[in-house]
Amino acid sequence: MTSDLSMYLAPARVVQAQEAWLQRVLELLGERREQKRIVDPASQWLAPDLLLSQTCGYPFITSLRANVRLVGRPSYALAHSSGGDHCSLLLCRADSTVTDLVGFQGSHGLINAQDSNSGMNLLRHTLAGISDHGFFSKMTLTGSHRESMRRLKDHDGDLASVDSVTYDYLARDNSDEINGLKILAQSVRSPCLPYITSIRRTATDADSIRAAMNEALKQLPEVSRTLALTEVLPASEADYECLLAYERHATRRSFSFVSS
Repeated sequence: MTSDLSMYLAPARVVQAQEAWLQRVLELLGERREQKRIVDPASQWLAPDLLLSQTCGYPFITSLRANVRLVGRPSYALAHSSGGDHCSLLLCRADSTVTDLVGFQGSHGLINAQDSNSGMNLLRHTLAGISDHGFFSKMTLTGSHRESMRRLKDHDGDLASVDSVTYDYLARDNSDEINGLKILAQSVRSPCLPYITSIRRTATDADSIRAAMNEALKQLPEVSRTLALTEVLPASEADYECLLAYERHATRRSFSFVSS
């Protein structure tokens, strides 16, 4: 069975806790994990034998919709994430003299991926309220939130939008990765990254997987504390419809990140 819960890859103890959690979930379900390196997450998400994975909310409600089954969404107890919601944190260098988003018009923007909700969609929604089009003079796709932060620190970019769970995990551990950066603004709230299973599994199967995930958290309190994860909540596609509303908000304003 294909299974993976590694959307959050830092700090190291978070990754270790995710692995321990997944292993206990599989034990509770009587399943065995396929030991295969994941090269293409999209292929994994669509795999017919997928048991459990976590994806980004924007791909879920767009390209994956009707092709995977929703299991639930995590409820974290973090500074910028609670009750099954999170947000994007718009970061700049701590020594920047610019005090608001308006002042970053014409700057160099950093985005982790074109299909990222926290890195792209929520940023687009936020900036569309400031500039109708062509906000940045240059935009770079970095490949990950952590790379966006590294580039900010290296002066290879001026503004980045980072998933609040990623940031809060690093901040909680006083990571050097966020030293020299500051939160300039935060986006609207958004449902946390959904857990999914194969579309071939039934709604009852999804309920059983979610129950095993919550039972594993109870059995592994240290894992729950490390992940700052209180429970996996039931979820529906309707929870993620707001992401399309955020997209429409920017579209109505003819917003673009960079002038054509």
